[in-house]
Amino acid sequence: THHPKIRFLLWNETVKQMFFIALSEIRPDGSFLFFSSIPQWEIVQTVVNGTLFYSYSVCNIDSPEQDNWLRTTFIQRRPGISRVSVELRFVVRDCNTFDGASVACKETFNLYISEADADVGTNFRKGQFRKVATIASDEVTHGRVLKVNAETRTVEPLSRRGFYLAFQDMGACVALLSARVYYKTCPSTVQSLAEFPETVADALKEVEGVCVENAISPATPRNYCSADGEWVVPVGQCQCLAGYESTGDSCQACKPGYFKPSIQSKFCQVCPDNTKPSEAGATECQCEEGFYRSPSDPPTSPCSAPPSAPRDLSSSALSAEGRLQLSWSPPLVTGGRSDLTYSVVCEHCNGGQCVPCGDKIRFEPGPAGLQDTLVVVTDLDAHLNYTFTVEAHSGVSQFSTEKAAASLTTALDYTDPPKVTFIHLDDRSATSLALSWTLSRRPPAHINHRYELMYRRKDDDGERDVTTYTVLILEKNSVQIADLTPDTTYIVRVQVLGSEVNPGSHSIQNKSTLVMGAVFGIMVILLVVVAVLLLRRRKDSHVFGPTLDQLKPLKTYVDPHMYEDPNIAIQKFVTEIDPSAISKQKVIGVGEFGEVFRGVMKARGRAEVDVAIKTLKPGYSEKQRLDFLSEASIMGQFSHPNIIRLEGVVTKFKHIMIVTEYMDNGALDTYLKGRDGEIPPYQLVGMLRGIAAGMQYLSDMSYVHRDLAARNILVNSNLECKVSDFGLSRVLEDDDEGTYTTRGGKIPIRWTAPEAIAYRKFTSASDVWSFGIVMWEVMAFGERPYWDMSNHEVMKTINEAFRLPAPMDCPSAIYQLMLQCWQHDRSKRPRFLDIVNFLDKLLRSPESLKTIADFDPRVSIRLPSTSGCDGTVFRTVPEWLESIRMSQYSESFARAGITSMEQVLSLRDIRNIGVRLPGHLKRIAYSILGLKDETSSLSVFAV
Repeated sequence: THHPKIRFLLWNETVKQMFFIALSEIRPDGSFLFFSSIPQWEIVQTVVNGTLFYSYSVCNIDSPEQDNWLRTTFIQRRPGISRVSVELRFVVRDCNTFDGASVACKETFNLYISEADADVGTNFRKGQFRKVATIASDEVTHGRVLKVNAETRTVEPLSRRGFYLAFQDMGACVALLSARVYYKTCPSTVQSLAEFPETVADALKEVEGVCVENAISPATPRNYCSADGEWVVPVGQCQCLAGYESTGDSCQACKPGYFKPSIQSKFCQVCPDNTKPSEAGATECQCEEGFYRSPSDPPTSPCSAPPSAPRDLSSSALSAEGRLQLSWSPPLVTGGRSDLTYSVVCEHCNGGQCVPCGDKIRFEPGPAGLQDTLVVVTDLDAHLNYTFTVEAHSGVSQFSTEKAAASLTTALDYTDPPKVTFIHLDDRSATSLALSWTLSRRPPAHINHRYELMYRRKDDDGERDVTTYTVLILEKNSVQIADLTPDTTYIVRVQVLGSEVNPGSHSIQNKSTLVMGAVFGIMVILLVVVAVLLLRRRKDSHVFGPTLDQLKPLKTYVDPHMYEDPNIAIQKFVTEIDPSAISKQKVIGVGEFGEVFRGVMKARGRAEVDVAIKTLKPGYSEKQRLDFLSEASIMGQFSHPNIIRLEGVVTKFKHIMIVTEYMDNGALDTYLKGRDGEIPPYQLVGMLRGIAAGMQYLSDMSYVHRDLAARNILVNSNLECKVSDFGLSRVLEDDDEGTYTTRGGKIPIRWTAPEAIAYRKFTSASDVWSFGIVMWEVMAFGERPYWDMSNHEVMKTINEAFRLPAPMDCPSAIYQLMLQCWQHDRSKRPRFLDIVNFLDKLLRSPESLKTIADFDPRVSIRLPSTSGCDGTVFRTVPEWLESIRMSQYSESFARAGITSMEQVLSLRDIRNIGVRLPGHLKRIAYSILGLKDETSSLSVFAV
């Protein structure tokens, strides 16, 4: 018997390298395929669609117990390939066309493989072959028109130098047209400016790439080559250097006249105004002569010129004594800048010599940094010449050699003399009084006032028809009155000559024994006034800047509900805003009391700023108004960079509003969702540090938040986090425990400490527990704590000492801090001061964040049931997806034909199903890994 040999072809394609066994050419020299039994496979010429094909066929359907084998020659395996695909094209005759002549007729055949390190020739042993699959046809042939079937099977793992394929017939009428053996590769590619080499696609494999020329990346870019020969899940990206922009898959130098200042910039930009043309690959455009940039200006800003002098400087005296108003118009030339400010200098000038006015002169609102074209000068003396110089400044004024200033010389001329404001008792004896008095303003040095002093005995009242005084005309504002009667009360009145006697002018009733009481009373009043002023100065220093330690006030929070009239708290702690300064732009949400808008606020002396505006819906009651404004009374007492800032309220207008700073990125939990893998752990820890600092400030104020959660943390454009939503917050009572007992109401169970749930007592330690949950939310990128568990199940698992597992890729140090915050004994939890210090230590040593906490996908994806039933078995794919909160992909799995959990467990490439987000890819992949581990454990137990 001769055995025809089939030509073995090999060719390369861009994506794949394939082997093809073609049965269309047959040469009678040698043995490529052979038969092991009789009846056996035979060569048949077949015409398919007008084309002549050679095929191997067998059709022994009449005899039972058929076992006919057909084997290939030795197929060498290329190094590095452990997985191949076998594509078969064949025709199967319908058994029904034989009129039931054979009960042994079949419509399937089997595919086998045997690995070997060398060609064994025609030596054939069935025991050396292992079954790959049973091949069944999609279409069977009924008549003369042949139905060609194509089936592909994957063979793995392969480890030896080569292999044979064999086809076993067990009673079918089948013709084998071709067998194609191939493997796939992921082609060389450039993605996100990173080059990845061609890679054999035998399993999901991580491949490192390199950045293209003139591009860099903080971390090595990586990609995954799937088993189907496609690149999936790119991680990291390269960015073009400064002076280069992305053009296709390469970085090209910026054209002349263009520039790119940093890696973060995406494209080259045209050089801004007032700059010189740049050369190719420029990172900055230099300013033209006479134009400058401020040190704070970005390279993308145009260059600007210094401003010219202010115009139309004028002065006007105010009704109050010693006050003068200066006003002017903006400079004719501003240099194209918006940071224009003014400063005012006061001098006494005489004969060309000028000296500063000194600290006695005051400016309202101040002498420098003025944004309005108006200032009020106080404590001026009459009849003195003052020279005021107003200078315009901008961010580039420092580069100018000339001052942009305008000057004005003026004086205050009073027609009325000053008034006596206070009489002082300087000394006393049994028969004399030493007195002095102060005036409403200081008289000029060249003007001498005379004073009229009148005094009389008080017991003269009612004794005479005409009251008589002793009158003294004095040249100075002090006097020694002698020859007085001991133990007698006197009434003293003083006025400046030339002015009318003020009916409310100052009097002193003196009796030698009463003088001490009067002096003591004055001293007490002065001490009280000094104490109040000192406390006020301390408070102002605390709010607006640092102060000396000995002047540092005791910070404490005042509960607005302690006031009998809540309106007093609103007036005390909140700034009223002119409604004309508020402009609404668009609705960004709906709150409990009404709509929330994004808008802008233009306050006098300040630039226009973005704000969030909470409104109270029309038809509100007085109680609703006070409840609405109570949060503002709370926020108005706080001043910290990590606490949402209250700009003020509008209450004297029909539309009541609370105005706060605007946070561009909204709530923290919403911001993090969908950004899994985009924000590095170091930056997440920095965000947590900001939240902890804000909570430390509240704790120092003896204040408990009660509702600390990621949804109540707002994020601005710089990813700074600020604590907000003080609707549930309450002050701590003044006791040893520092607790607050609620009167009932809802409690956010998933974020609340067990002692607060059980006894409704809240402390700063319970806020620490909530902060631990916030840490978990942040590291889990907005995942819901405890997933789909009910509140009852959450409380039960916490009381049974269960704690949330570490999120995926969570640094071990952060997870250990979470566990410390979740200590059942609240006295063992860290304070917010300790938390801030610990996070600062981690941020100073970023390498400490590289150790990742242990991650168990079976626990993290699906918590164990609290009923005690372990090892949940999912009956359907949608049920499984729902358990890991990925039910949005149910239709995608169904479209891909994945309808059973067995298919899920054998799934190799999730991306082909339509999952694109890196976080979702990891979640589904880890869940499949957990299911496989669980299935393996169950099977071992069954044995």
